[in-house]
Amino acid sequence: MSHSDAYDVVIVGGGHNGLVAAAYLARAGRSVLVLERLGHTGGAAVSTRPYPGVDARLSRYSYLVSLLPRRIVDDLGLRFAVRKRAVSSYTPEVRGGRHTGLLVDAGASARTRAAFARLTGSEREYESWQRFYGMTQRVAERVFPTLTEPLPTREELRTRIGDDAAWQALFERPLGEAVEAAFDDDLIRGVVLTDALIGTFARAHDPSLRQNRCFLYHVIGGGTGDWDVPVGGMGALTDALADAARAAGARIATECEVTAIATDGTSAEVRYEGEAGESTVAARYVLVGAAPRELARLLGEEPPAPPAEGAQLKVNMLLRRLPALRDREVDPREAFSGTFHIAEGYGALEDAYRQADAGELPHRPPSEIYCHSLTDPSILGPELAREGYQTLTLFGLHTPARLFTEDNDAARTALLRATLAELDAHLAEPVTDCLAHDADGRPCIEAKTPLDLDAELRLPGGNIFHRDLAFPYAQEGTGRWGVETRHANVLLCGAGAVRGGGVSGIPGHNAAMAVLGE
Repeated sequence: MSHSDAYDVVIVGGGHNGLVAAAYLARAGRSVLVLERLGHTGGAAVSTRPYPGVDARLSRYSYLVSLLPRRIVDDLGLRFAVRKRAVSSYTPEVRGGRHTGLLVDAGASARTRAAFARLTGSEREYESWQRFYGMTQRVAERVFPTLTEPLPTREELRTRIGDDAAWQALFERPLGEAVEAAFDDDLIRGVVLTDALIGTFARAHDPSLRQNRCFLYHVIGGGTGDWDVPVGGMGALTDALADAARAAGARIATECEVTAIATDGTSAEVRYEGEAGESTVAARYVLVGAAPRELARLLGEEPPAPPAEGAQLKVNMLLRRLPALRDREVDPREAFSGTFHIAEGYGALEDAYRQADAGELPHRPPSEIYCHSLTDPSILGPELAREGYQTLTLFGLHTPARLFTEDNDAARTALLRATLAELDAHLAEPVTDCLAHDADGRPCIEAKTPLDLDAELRLPGGNIFHRDLAFPYAQEGTGRWGVETRHANVLLCGAGAVRGGGVSGIPGHNAAMAVLGE
């Protein structure tokens, strides 16, 4: 066993949050070592070419950006940009025997108003939509700036929001109550509810308010709730972060798997396996980007109570062309550039939840889809872009990890088949007829279940948030920044921190501030 030099800070995991922390700390003059298990940095925020011989660089796991504060980009001098999506969402529907749908164009209110009227026969639901999302935007404008500050108390945050009706709707009562009070149309209710179910297995009236917490983080990003496309793919962000950390003096070591952490609260030792075999490095602080389950294992402690399991299917596709829609009034280039909702009516979401909760794959799997390459064609090689190839990213809901434990491969195949069938019901041609093929003649499509994400990224049960999301205010034991553990010099800097989840860099920033504040 070798013993390397001591560092001020050792960071376990080179995901985007770990890299944010490394860059801030190194810029502040701290000596920093990042230890990454895989052969590359980025964690779940990476771009890869998953199809042999095909020049398409896809955001393989996480894929859109909303919660990343501009402050972090500016502080670290990142060469990274996002683009707005031209259309917010499109939701197809069959009504009265005809194919129709709801196109929400955030930049054209008159057009969106007309789309609501076409779907429902009146403008009443559009007015309700404006009021509801006006409320969420006001909350976003007040809450988002607090995410990079020390945790407010519950009452401080409530006072800052300054709207008791909004506080009750989002923080106190099950979200389903607010959705049902605001909207009458089943499809529109479902479109609103989906933001509460991304990677979260819950129902509209879940008394745990798990759905409220998920919804909140999906509507406060940037103070607007916009979900933007990372130019160059998600890997462009983590590559920029790695460059910033190295430029500031941080050392990043890949293919180094941390196997144990020992601490007395003042100093720590981190053991890891690398090319040279087993090594130990000393540190004043250890920041952990892995899930709390993994941190407990490294400390040799009892794991925390099992976190809420992951509940998503992630599918990446490369198409030779976009399929035509059965709704002939909507251009597929618009429909797929925003969030394309499938089987996400309010009643359909409840049915899918009940079936999954009973141990069955949903009969009509709900999912949402978008096309990165319509907004940012730079992820495609020049020839693919010239020939009209497009990417599709699909994110399925209400598919908890427990559904895959008996036979992951068989369940994945069955779920993918059923999910694509739901999409095909609204297309003029099967999406599989549009798939590109790789150099070996295989269709360019891959699917990841919660168990796949656990195996590849060590997300507990495939939980993309590492554990249940928390409201962004202080609770017993959360500490000043929401990154603290029971060990004074061991901090969480990943999604498992309070105000974690999503591609935000916020836990990394806050862990760095906790260190620098000391």
